[in-house]
This record gives sequence, structure tokens and C-alpha cells, in this order.
Amino acid sequence: MNVEGRSTYAGAGVDIEAGERAVELMKAKVASATRPEVVGDLGGFAGLFALDTAKYRKPLLASSTDGVGTKLAVAQAMDKHDTVGIDLVAMVVDDLVVCGAEPLFLLDYIACGKVVPERMAEIVGGIAEGCRQARCALIGGETAEHPGIMDDDGYDLAATGVGVVEADAVLGSDRVREGDVVIAMASSGLHSNGFALVRHAILGAARMRLDRVVEELDGETLGEVLLTPTRIYATQALALVEEVEVHAFAHITGGGLASNIARVVPEGLDAEIDRGTWAMPTLFRFIAERGGVAEAEMERTFNNGVGMVALVRPEDEDRAVAVLQRHGVHAWTAGRVVAGTGSARLVGTHPA
Repeated sequence: MNVEGRSTYAGAGVDIEAGERAVELMKAKVASATRPEVVGDLGGFAGLFALDTAKYRKPLLASSTDGVGTKLAVAQAMDKHDTVGIDLVAMVVDDLVVCGAEPLFLLDYIACGKVVPERMAEIVGGIAEGCRQARCALIGGETAEHPGIMDDDGYDLAATGVGVVEADAVLGSDRVREGDVVIAMASSGLHSNGFALVRHAILGAARMRLDRVVEELDGETLGEVLLTPTRIYATQALALVEEVEVHAFAHITGGGLASNIARVVPEGLDAEIDRGTWAMPTLFRFIAERGGVAEAEMERTFNNGVGMVALVRPEDEDRAVAVLQRHGVHAWTAGRVVAGTGSARLVGTHPA
């Protein structure tokens, strides 16, 4: 829109009033995702968080940045925006907890073609829900309108999280020993990885519609199943650390089980994962069969039913499983650490 022949910001596609309304709609949702250490309210130029230095002996700050990826294309096609924020938080905080860090706070970034206040509030509502699940605070963020660069209905998400861990409690490959047990934690579905392959194989080559009801998937539509939010393991993983001696965690994201577990296996050892310890969930079998995706490709792209693993002492095997089950995560022994070359491998076959 031009006023007296002059160019305006609104005429260029940026609606400041819509942005202000979006912030107002977000405030109540963001306020619910907080912690006692948060200082001030939403709307300042920076988020403030008071770290209680008396609580820690030698604290290390951990940080992680991630996004949701092309799962957003499914959300946008279905016009459903209230769960992708949970995915965003999960991808960030579950990377933090791998080193043993407690997630403290998160900041989000939303880039969009056009600010639609109600849509932005749905997205941020999901982010706030993810932060509540992870028991971290959402202390700020940025919404950027990019007219002419992105479609009006398009958007992308990213976030950065910060956590804290004692210097002598950092988990990782240096703690892993031969004989350690690999405890698998069930995934909630695809999480936020491999959607480019899903869109190519299922929506493209197999020509399936997102609104198609799929009997194999409990009669839900394909789109509903694909948008199942990523499970957040942060609180359960930290509860496990409190009760047993955890040597390492591995968050199973892009690259699948073997490559992600290999990241926490030291030289001279291997993690051997037995496929026979769990049945591949229906969704993954569906993708493999309908999409014509080979087993090797499935295993280097998807989590195939395991979203996080913990490596613990053999004497803690049963207790670790019991702790996770008690905290609401289906868990089981999936393998062992053996002598090797610093890698991870899958053996056996999944039960029918």
C-alpha cells in the first residue's frame, strides 16, 4: 500500500501490526514455559536467566541449535501448526541431555513469508508445550517476515537451547567400557528426520495423499501419523542419570542407529545392536514396503523405533530399564559394547 505515492513497509509486504498482534497472542503461551531463574517478561531485547552459581561446583554451559527440517512441509500442507514446535524443542534439548546437561532455556527463530498472528501463536504454543515437557524456559525469540523470499504460507523454524552440567559429570565416549549395556528407548515415530525421503518415496513415487486414511496405520490419515510429535527424553534421561551410572547417551537423529551410536563409542570398542530385540514399528514397515526403501537405506535414514539410547554398566541393566519404564518410556536392552574398532553395527533380524 502506498500513501500519497510513497512506498511503505506494509506495501513491501511486512505488516508490523500483524507482528505486534502475534506477540500479544504468544505471551500467555510463552509465560507458561518458564522456570524460577527467568528474569523479566517477554518483550525485552534479550532474555535473562539467573544461574544459581551456589548450586554447582564447576558448571559447564552446553548449547545446541537445530530445526525441524522438511517435516514442516507436511505441517504446512495440512495446515496444522500446533505440534511442530514440540519437534523443534525435542531436537534441541535431547542433544543437550546427551552430554548430561539439564536444559535451562531456549530461544526460537521463526522465518515466514507473511505473519499470520493466529498461525504464529499455534507454532509458539507448540514450542512452549515442548519446553514444559523438557522443564526448560522459553525466554525469547524472533519472528522475521520475508515477503518475496518465502511464500505467504511458508515458514521455517530454528532454536538454540542452553543447558548446564557439572564438569566432572559430562557424559561421553571416554566413560564407555567393554561390557556396557545398550538400553534402547522407544521413539514416537519418525521424529524429525528423513522427511525428504518420505515425501519422495511415499508422497511422490507411491502417490499417496496426506489425507488418505491408512488401515495399516490404525485407521489414521497418513498426514496425522507423519506429524506425530517427536518424543522429548530430557527429563527421563536426567532421571536415569540420578539413579544409575550412565556412561553415554546417543540421540538417534539423521543417520540412524549405527552412525549416531558410533559417535559415543571409543576406539577399540564397538556397540553391537541386536535387531531381534524389538519389532520394527508399523510406520517404518509401511514406508519400506510402500515406498520401496531398502533395509540399509531405512537404517541410515530413520530411527526405526529407537529414539535415544543409554550406555550403562552391566550391573545396572535391569534397574535402568525399570527406571525408564517408571518414567513413562518403553525401554529394553538392545545390545552390548564389545571389543572392536570404534564403530556400531546392527546384527540379527527384526521379529515379524
